[in-house]
Amino acid sequence: MSPDRPIFVIGCPRSGTTMLQLMLHSHERIAVPPETRFLIPAYFHRRVHGDMRDAENRRRLAEWIATDKTTKFRELGIDRASYVRRAAEGPGSLGSVTGEAFRAYAERFGKPRWGDKRPSYVKHVDVLLRLFPDAQFIHLIRDGRDCVASLKEMPWFTLDVFHAIATWAESIDQGRRYARRLPADGYYELRYEDLTADPQGELTKLCGFLGEEFDPAMCEPRHMATTAVPAHKVWHSNTHREVTRTRVGSWTTRLAPWEIALCEEVLGGRLQAQGYEVTGRSRAAMTHLLAYRKTVVRRRLAQADQRGRDVVNRMREPGPLAAMLTSGQLSLVRVPQPRRSAQQLIRG
Repeated sequence: MSPDRPIFVIGCPRSGTTMLQLMLHSHERIAVPPETRFLIPAYFHRRVHGDMRDAENRRRLAEWIATDKTTKFRELGIDRASYVRRAAEGPGSLGSVTGEAFRAYAERFGKPRWGDKRPSYVKHVDVLLRLFPDAQFIHLIRDGRDCVASLKEMPWFTLDVFHAIATWAESIDQGRRYARRLPADGYYELRYEDLTADPQGELTKLCGFLGEEFDPAMCEPRHMATTAVPAHKVWHSNTHREVTRTRVGSWTTRLAPWEIALCEEVLGGRLQAQGYEVTGRSRAAMTHLLAYRKTVVRRRLAQADQRGRDVVNRMREPGPLAAMLTSGQLSLVRVPQPRRSAQQLIRG
């Protein structure tokens, strides 16, 4: 297994992905930064940015990543000019230009491997694989009722409970597709409830999937919270404390009876398939079911529209997409790698 494969943490928002980000960042070989917002926009606007085989186009894209307020580049804490120079001088592909930012972040901590965490990536795994074909994905799953209850309380979630429920359902459905399509060393599912109940046991298994040795520091993610969680994200305050299970099952008091009934009626099969018990106390009202179904239809139409536009754009790619930064990525484009000494192989 390549020792430098990118790692992506995906899942429904409020499923514990920030806690998992910190656990991974605590590993001596892995660096996972706070959320950024340039990978997916760079991909969907790739025709605007042009052919990345042109060094000037690479420089312009890197400048946008490093200076635009929407990209959250500042959260990486790396030198802007240095990154732009590296991207312009680096390999000519979209994945290489974006990947250089994460590689620089890992180097900031003296680590050979980087990851990225953003729950919405669960909708764009195919895109991420086009950019980073050797990537590994960790899908963190949490009881959908707890996710819905938490989403409702977030200042940045401005949609209603019907959208919150649909968001969890979509993440589970996407996970089912990835589990069927991706190789065993490319996709891994982990339950939040299991992770918080037995951090060492679950992280040891996760490290096996990643091809890494378990690092005990991963069980104390709070020590990395001040480094890898922006202070303004007050909704992640729990990450500054020990791993806790205090919010497991809190949906029983945080959701209204009608919300519980709706969650269990429309998510029941998915919940049970993931090992969660359903109370079945009452049936959802028809008005709530109809409102949810309308929400699902609108969301599916919007997603289909985006997929359709991307299919057209894939017929006219402006240039190479796949990154050429890791040993695995370079092997895919048949770039010969220098032979490693016996001592290097021992070190991994």
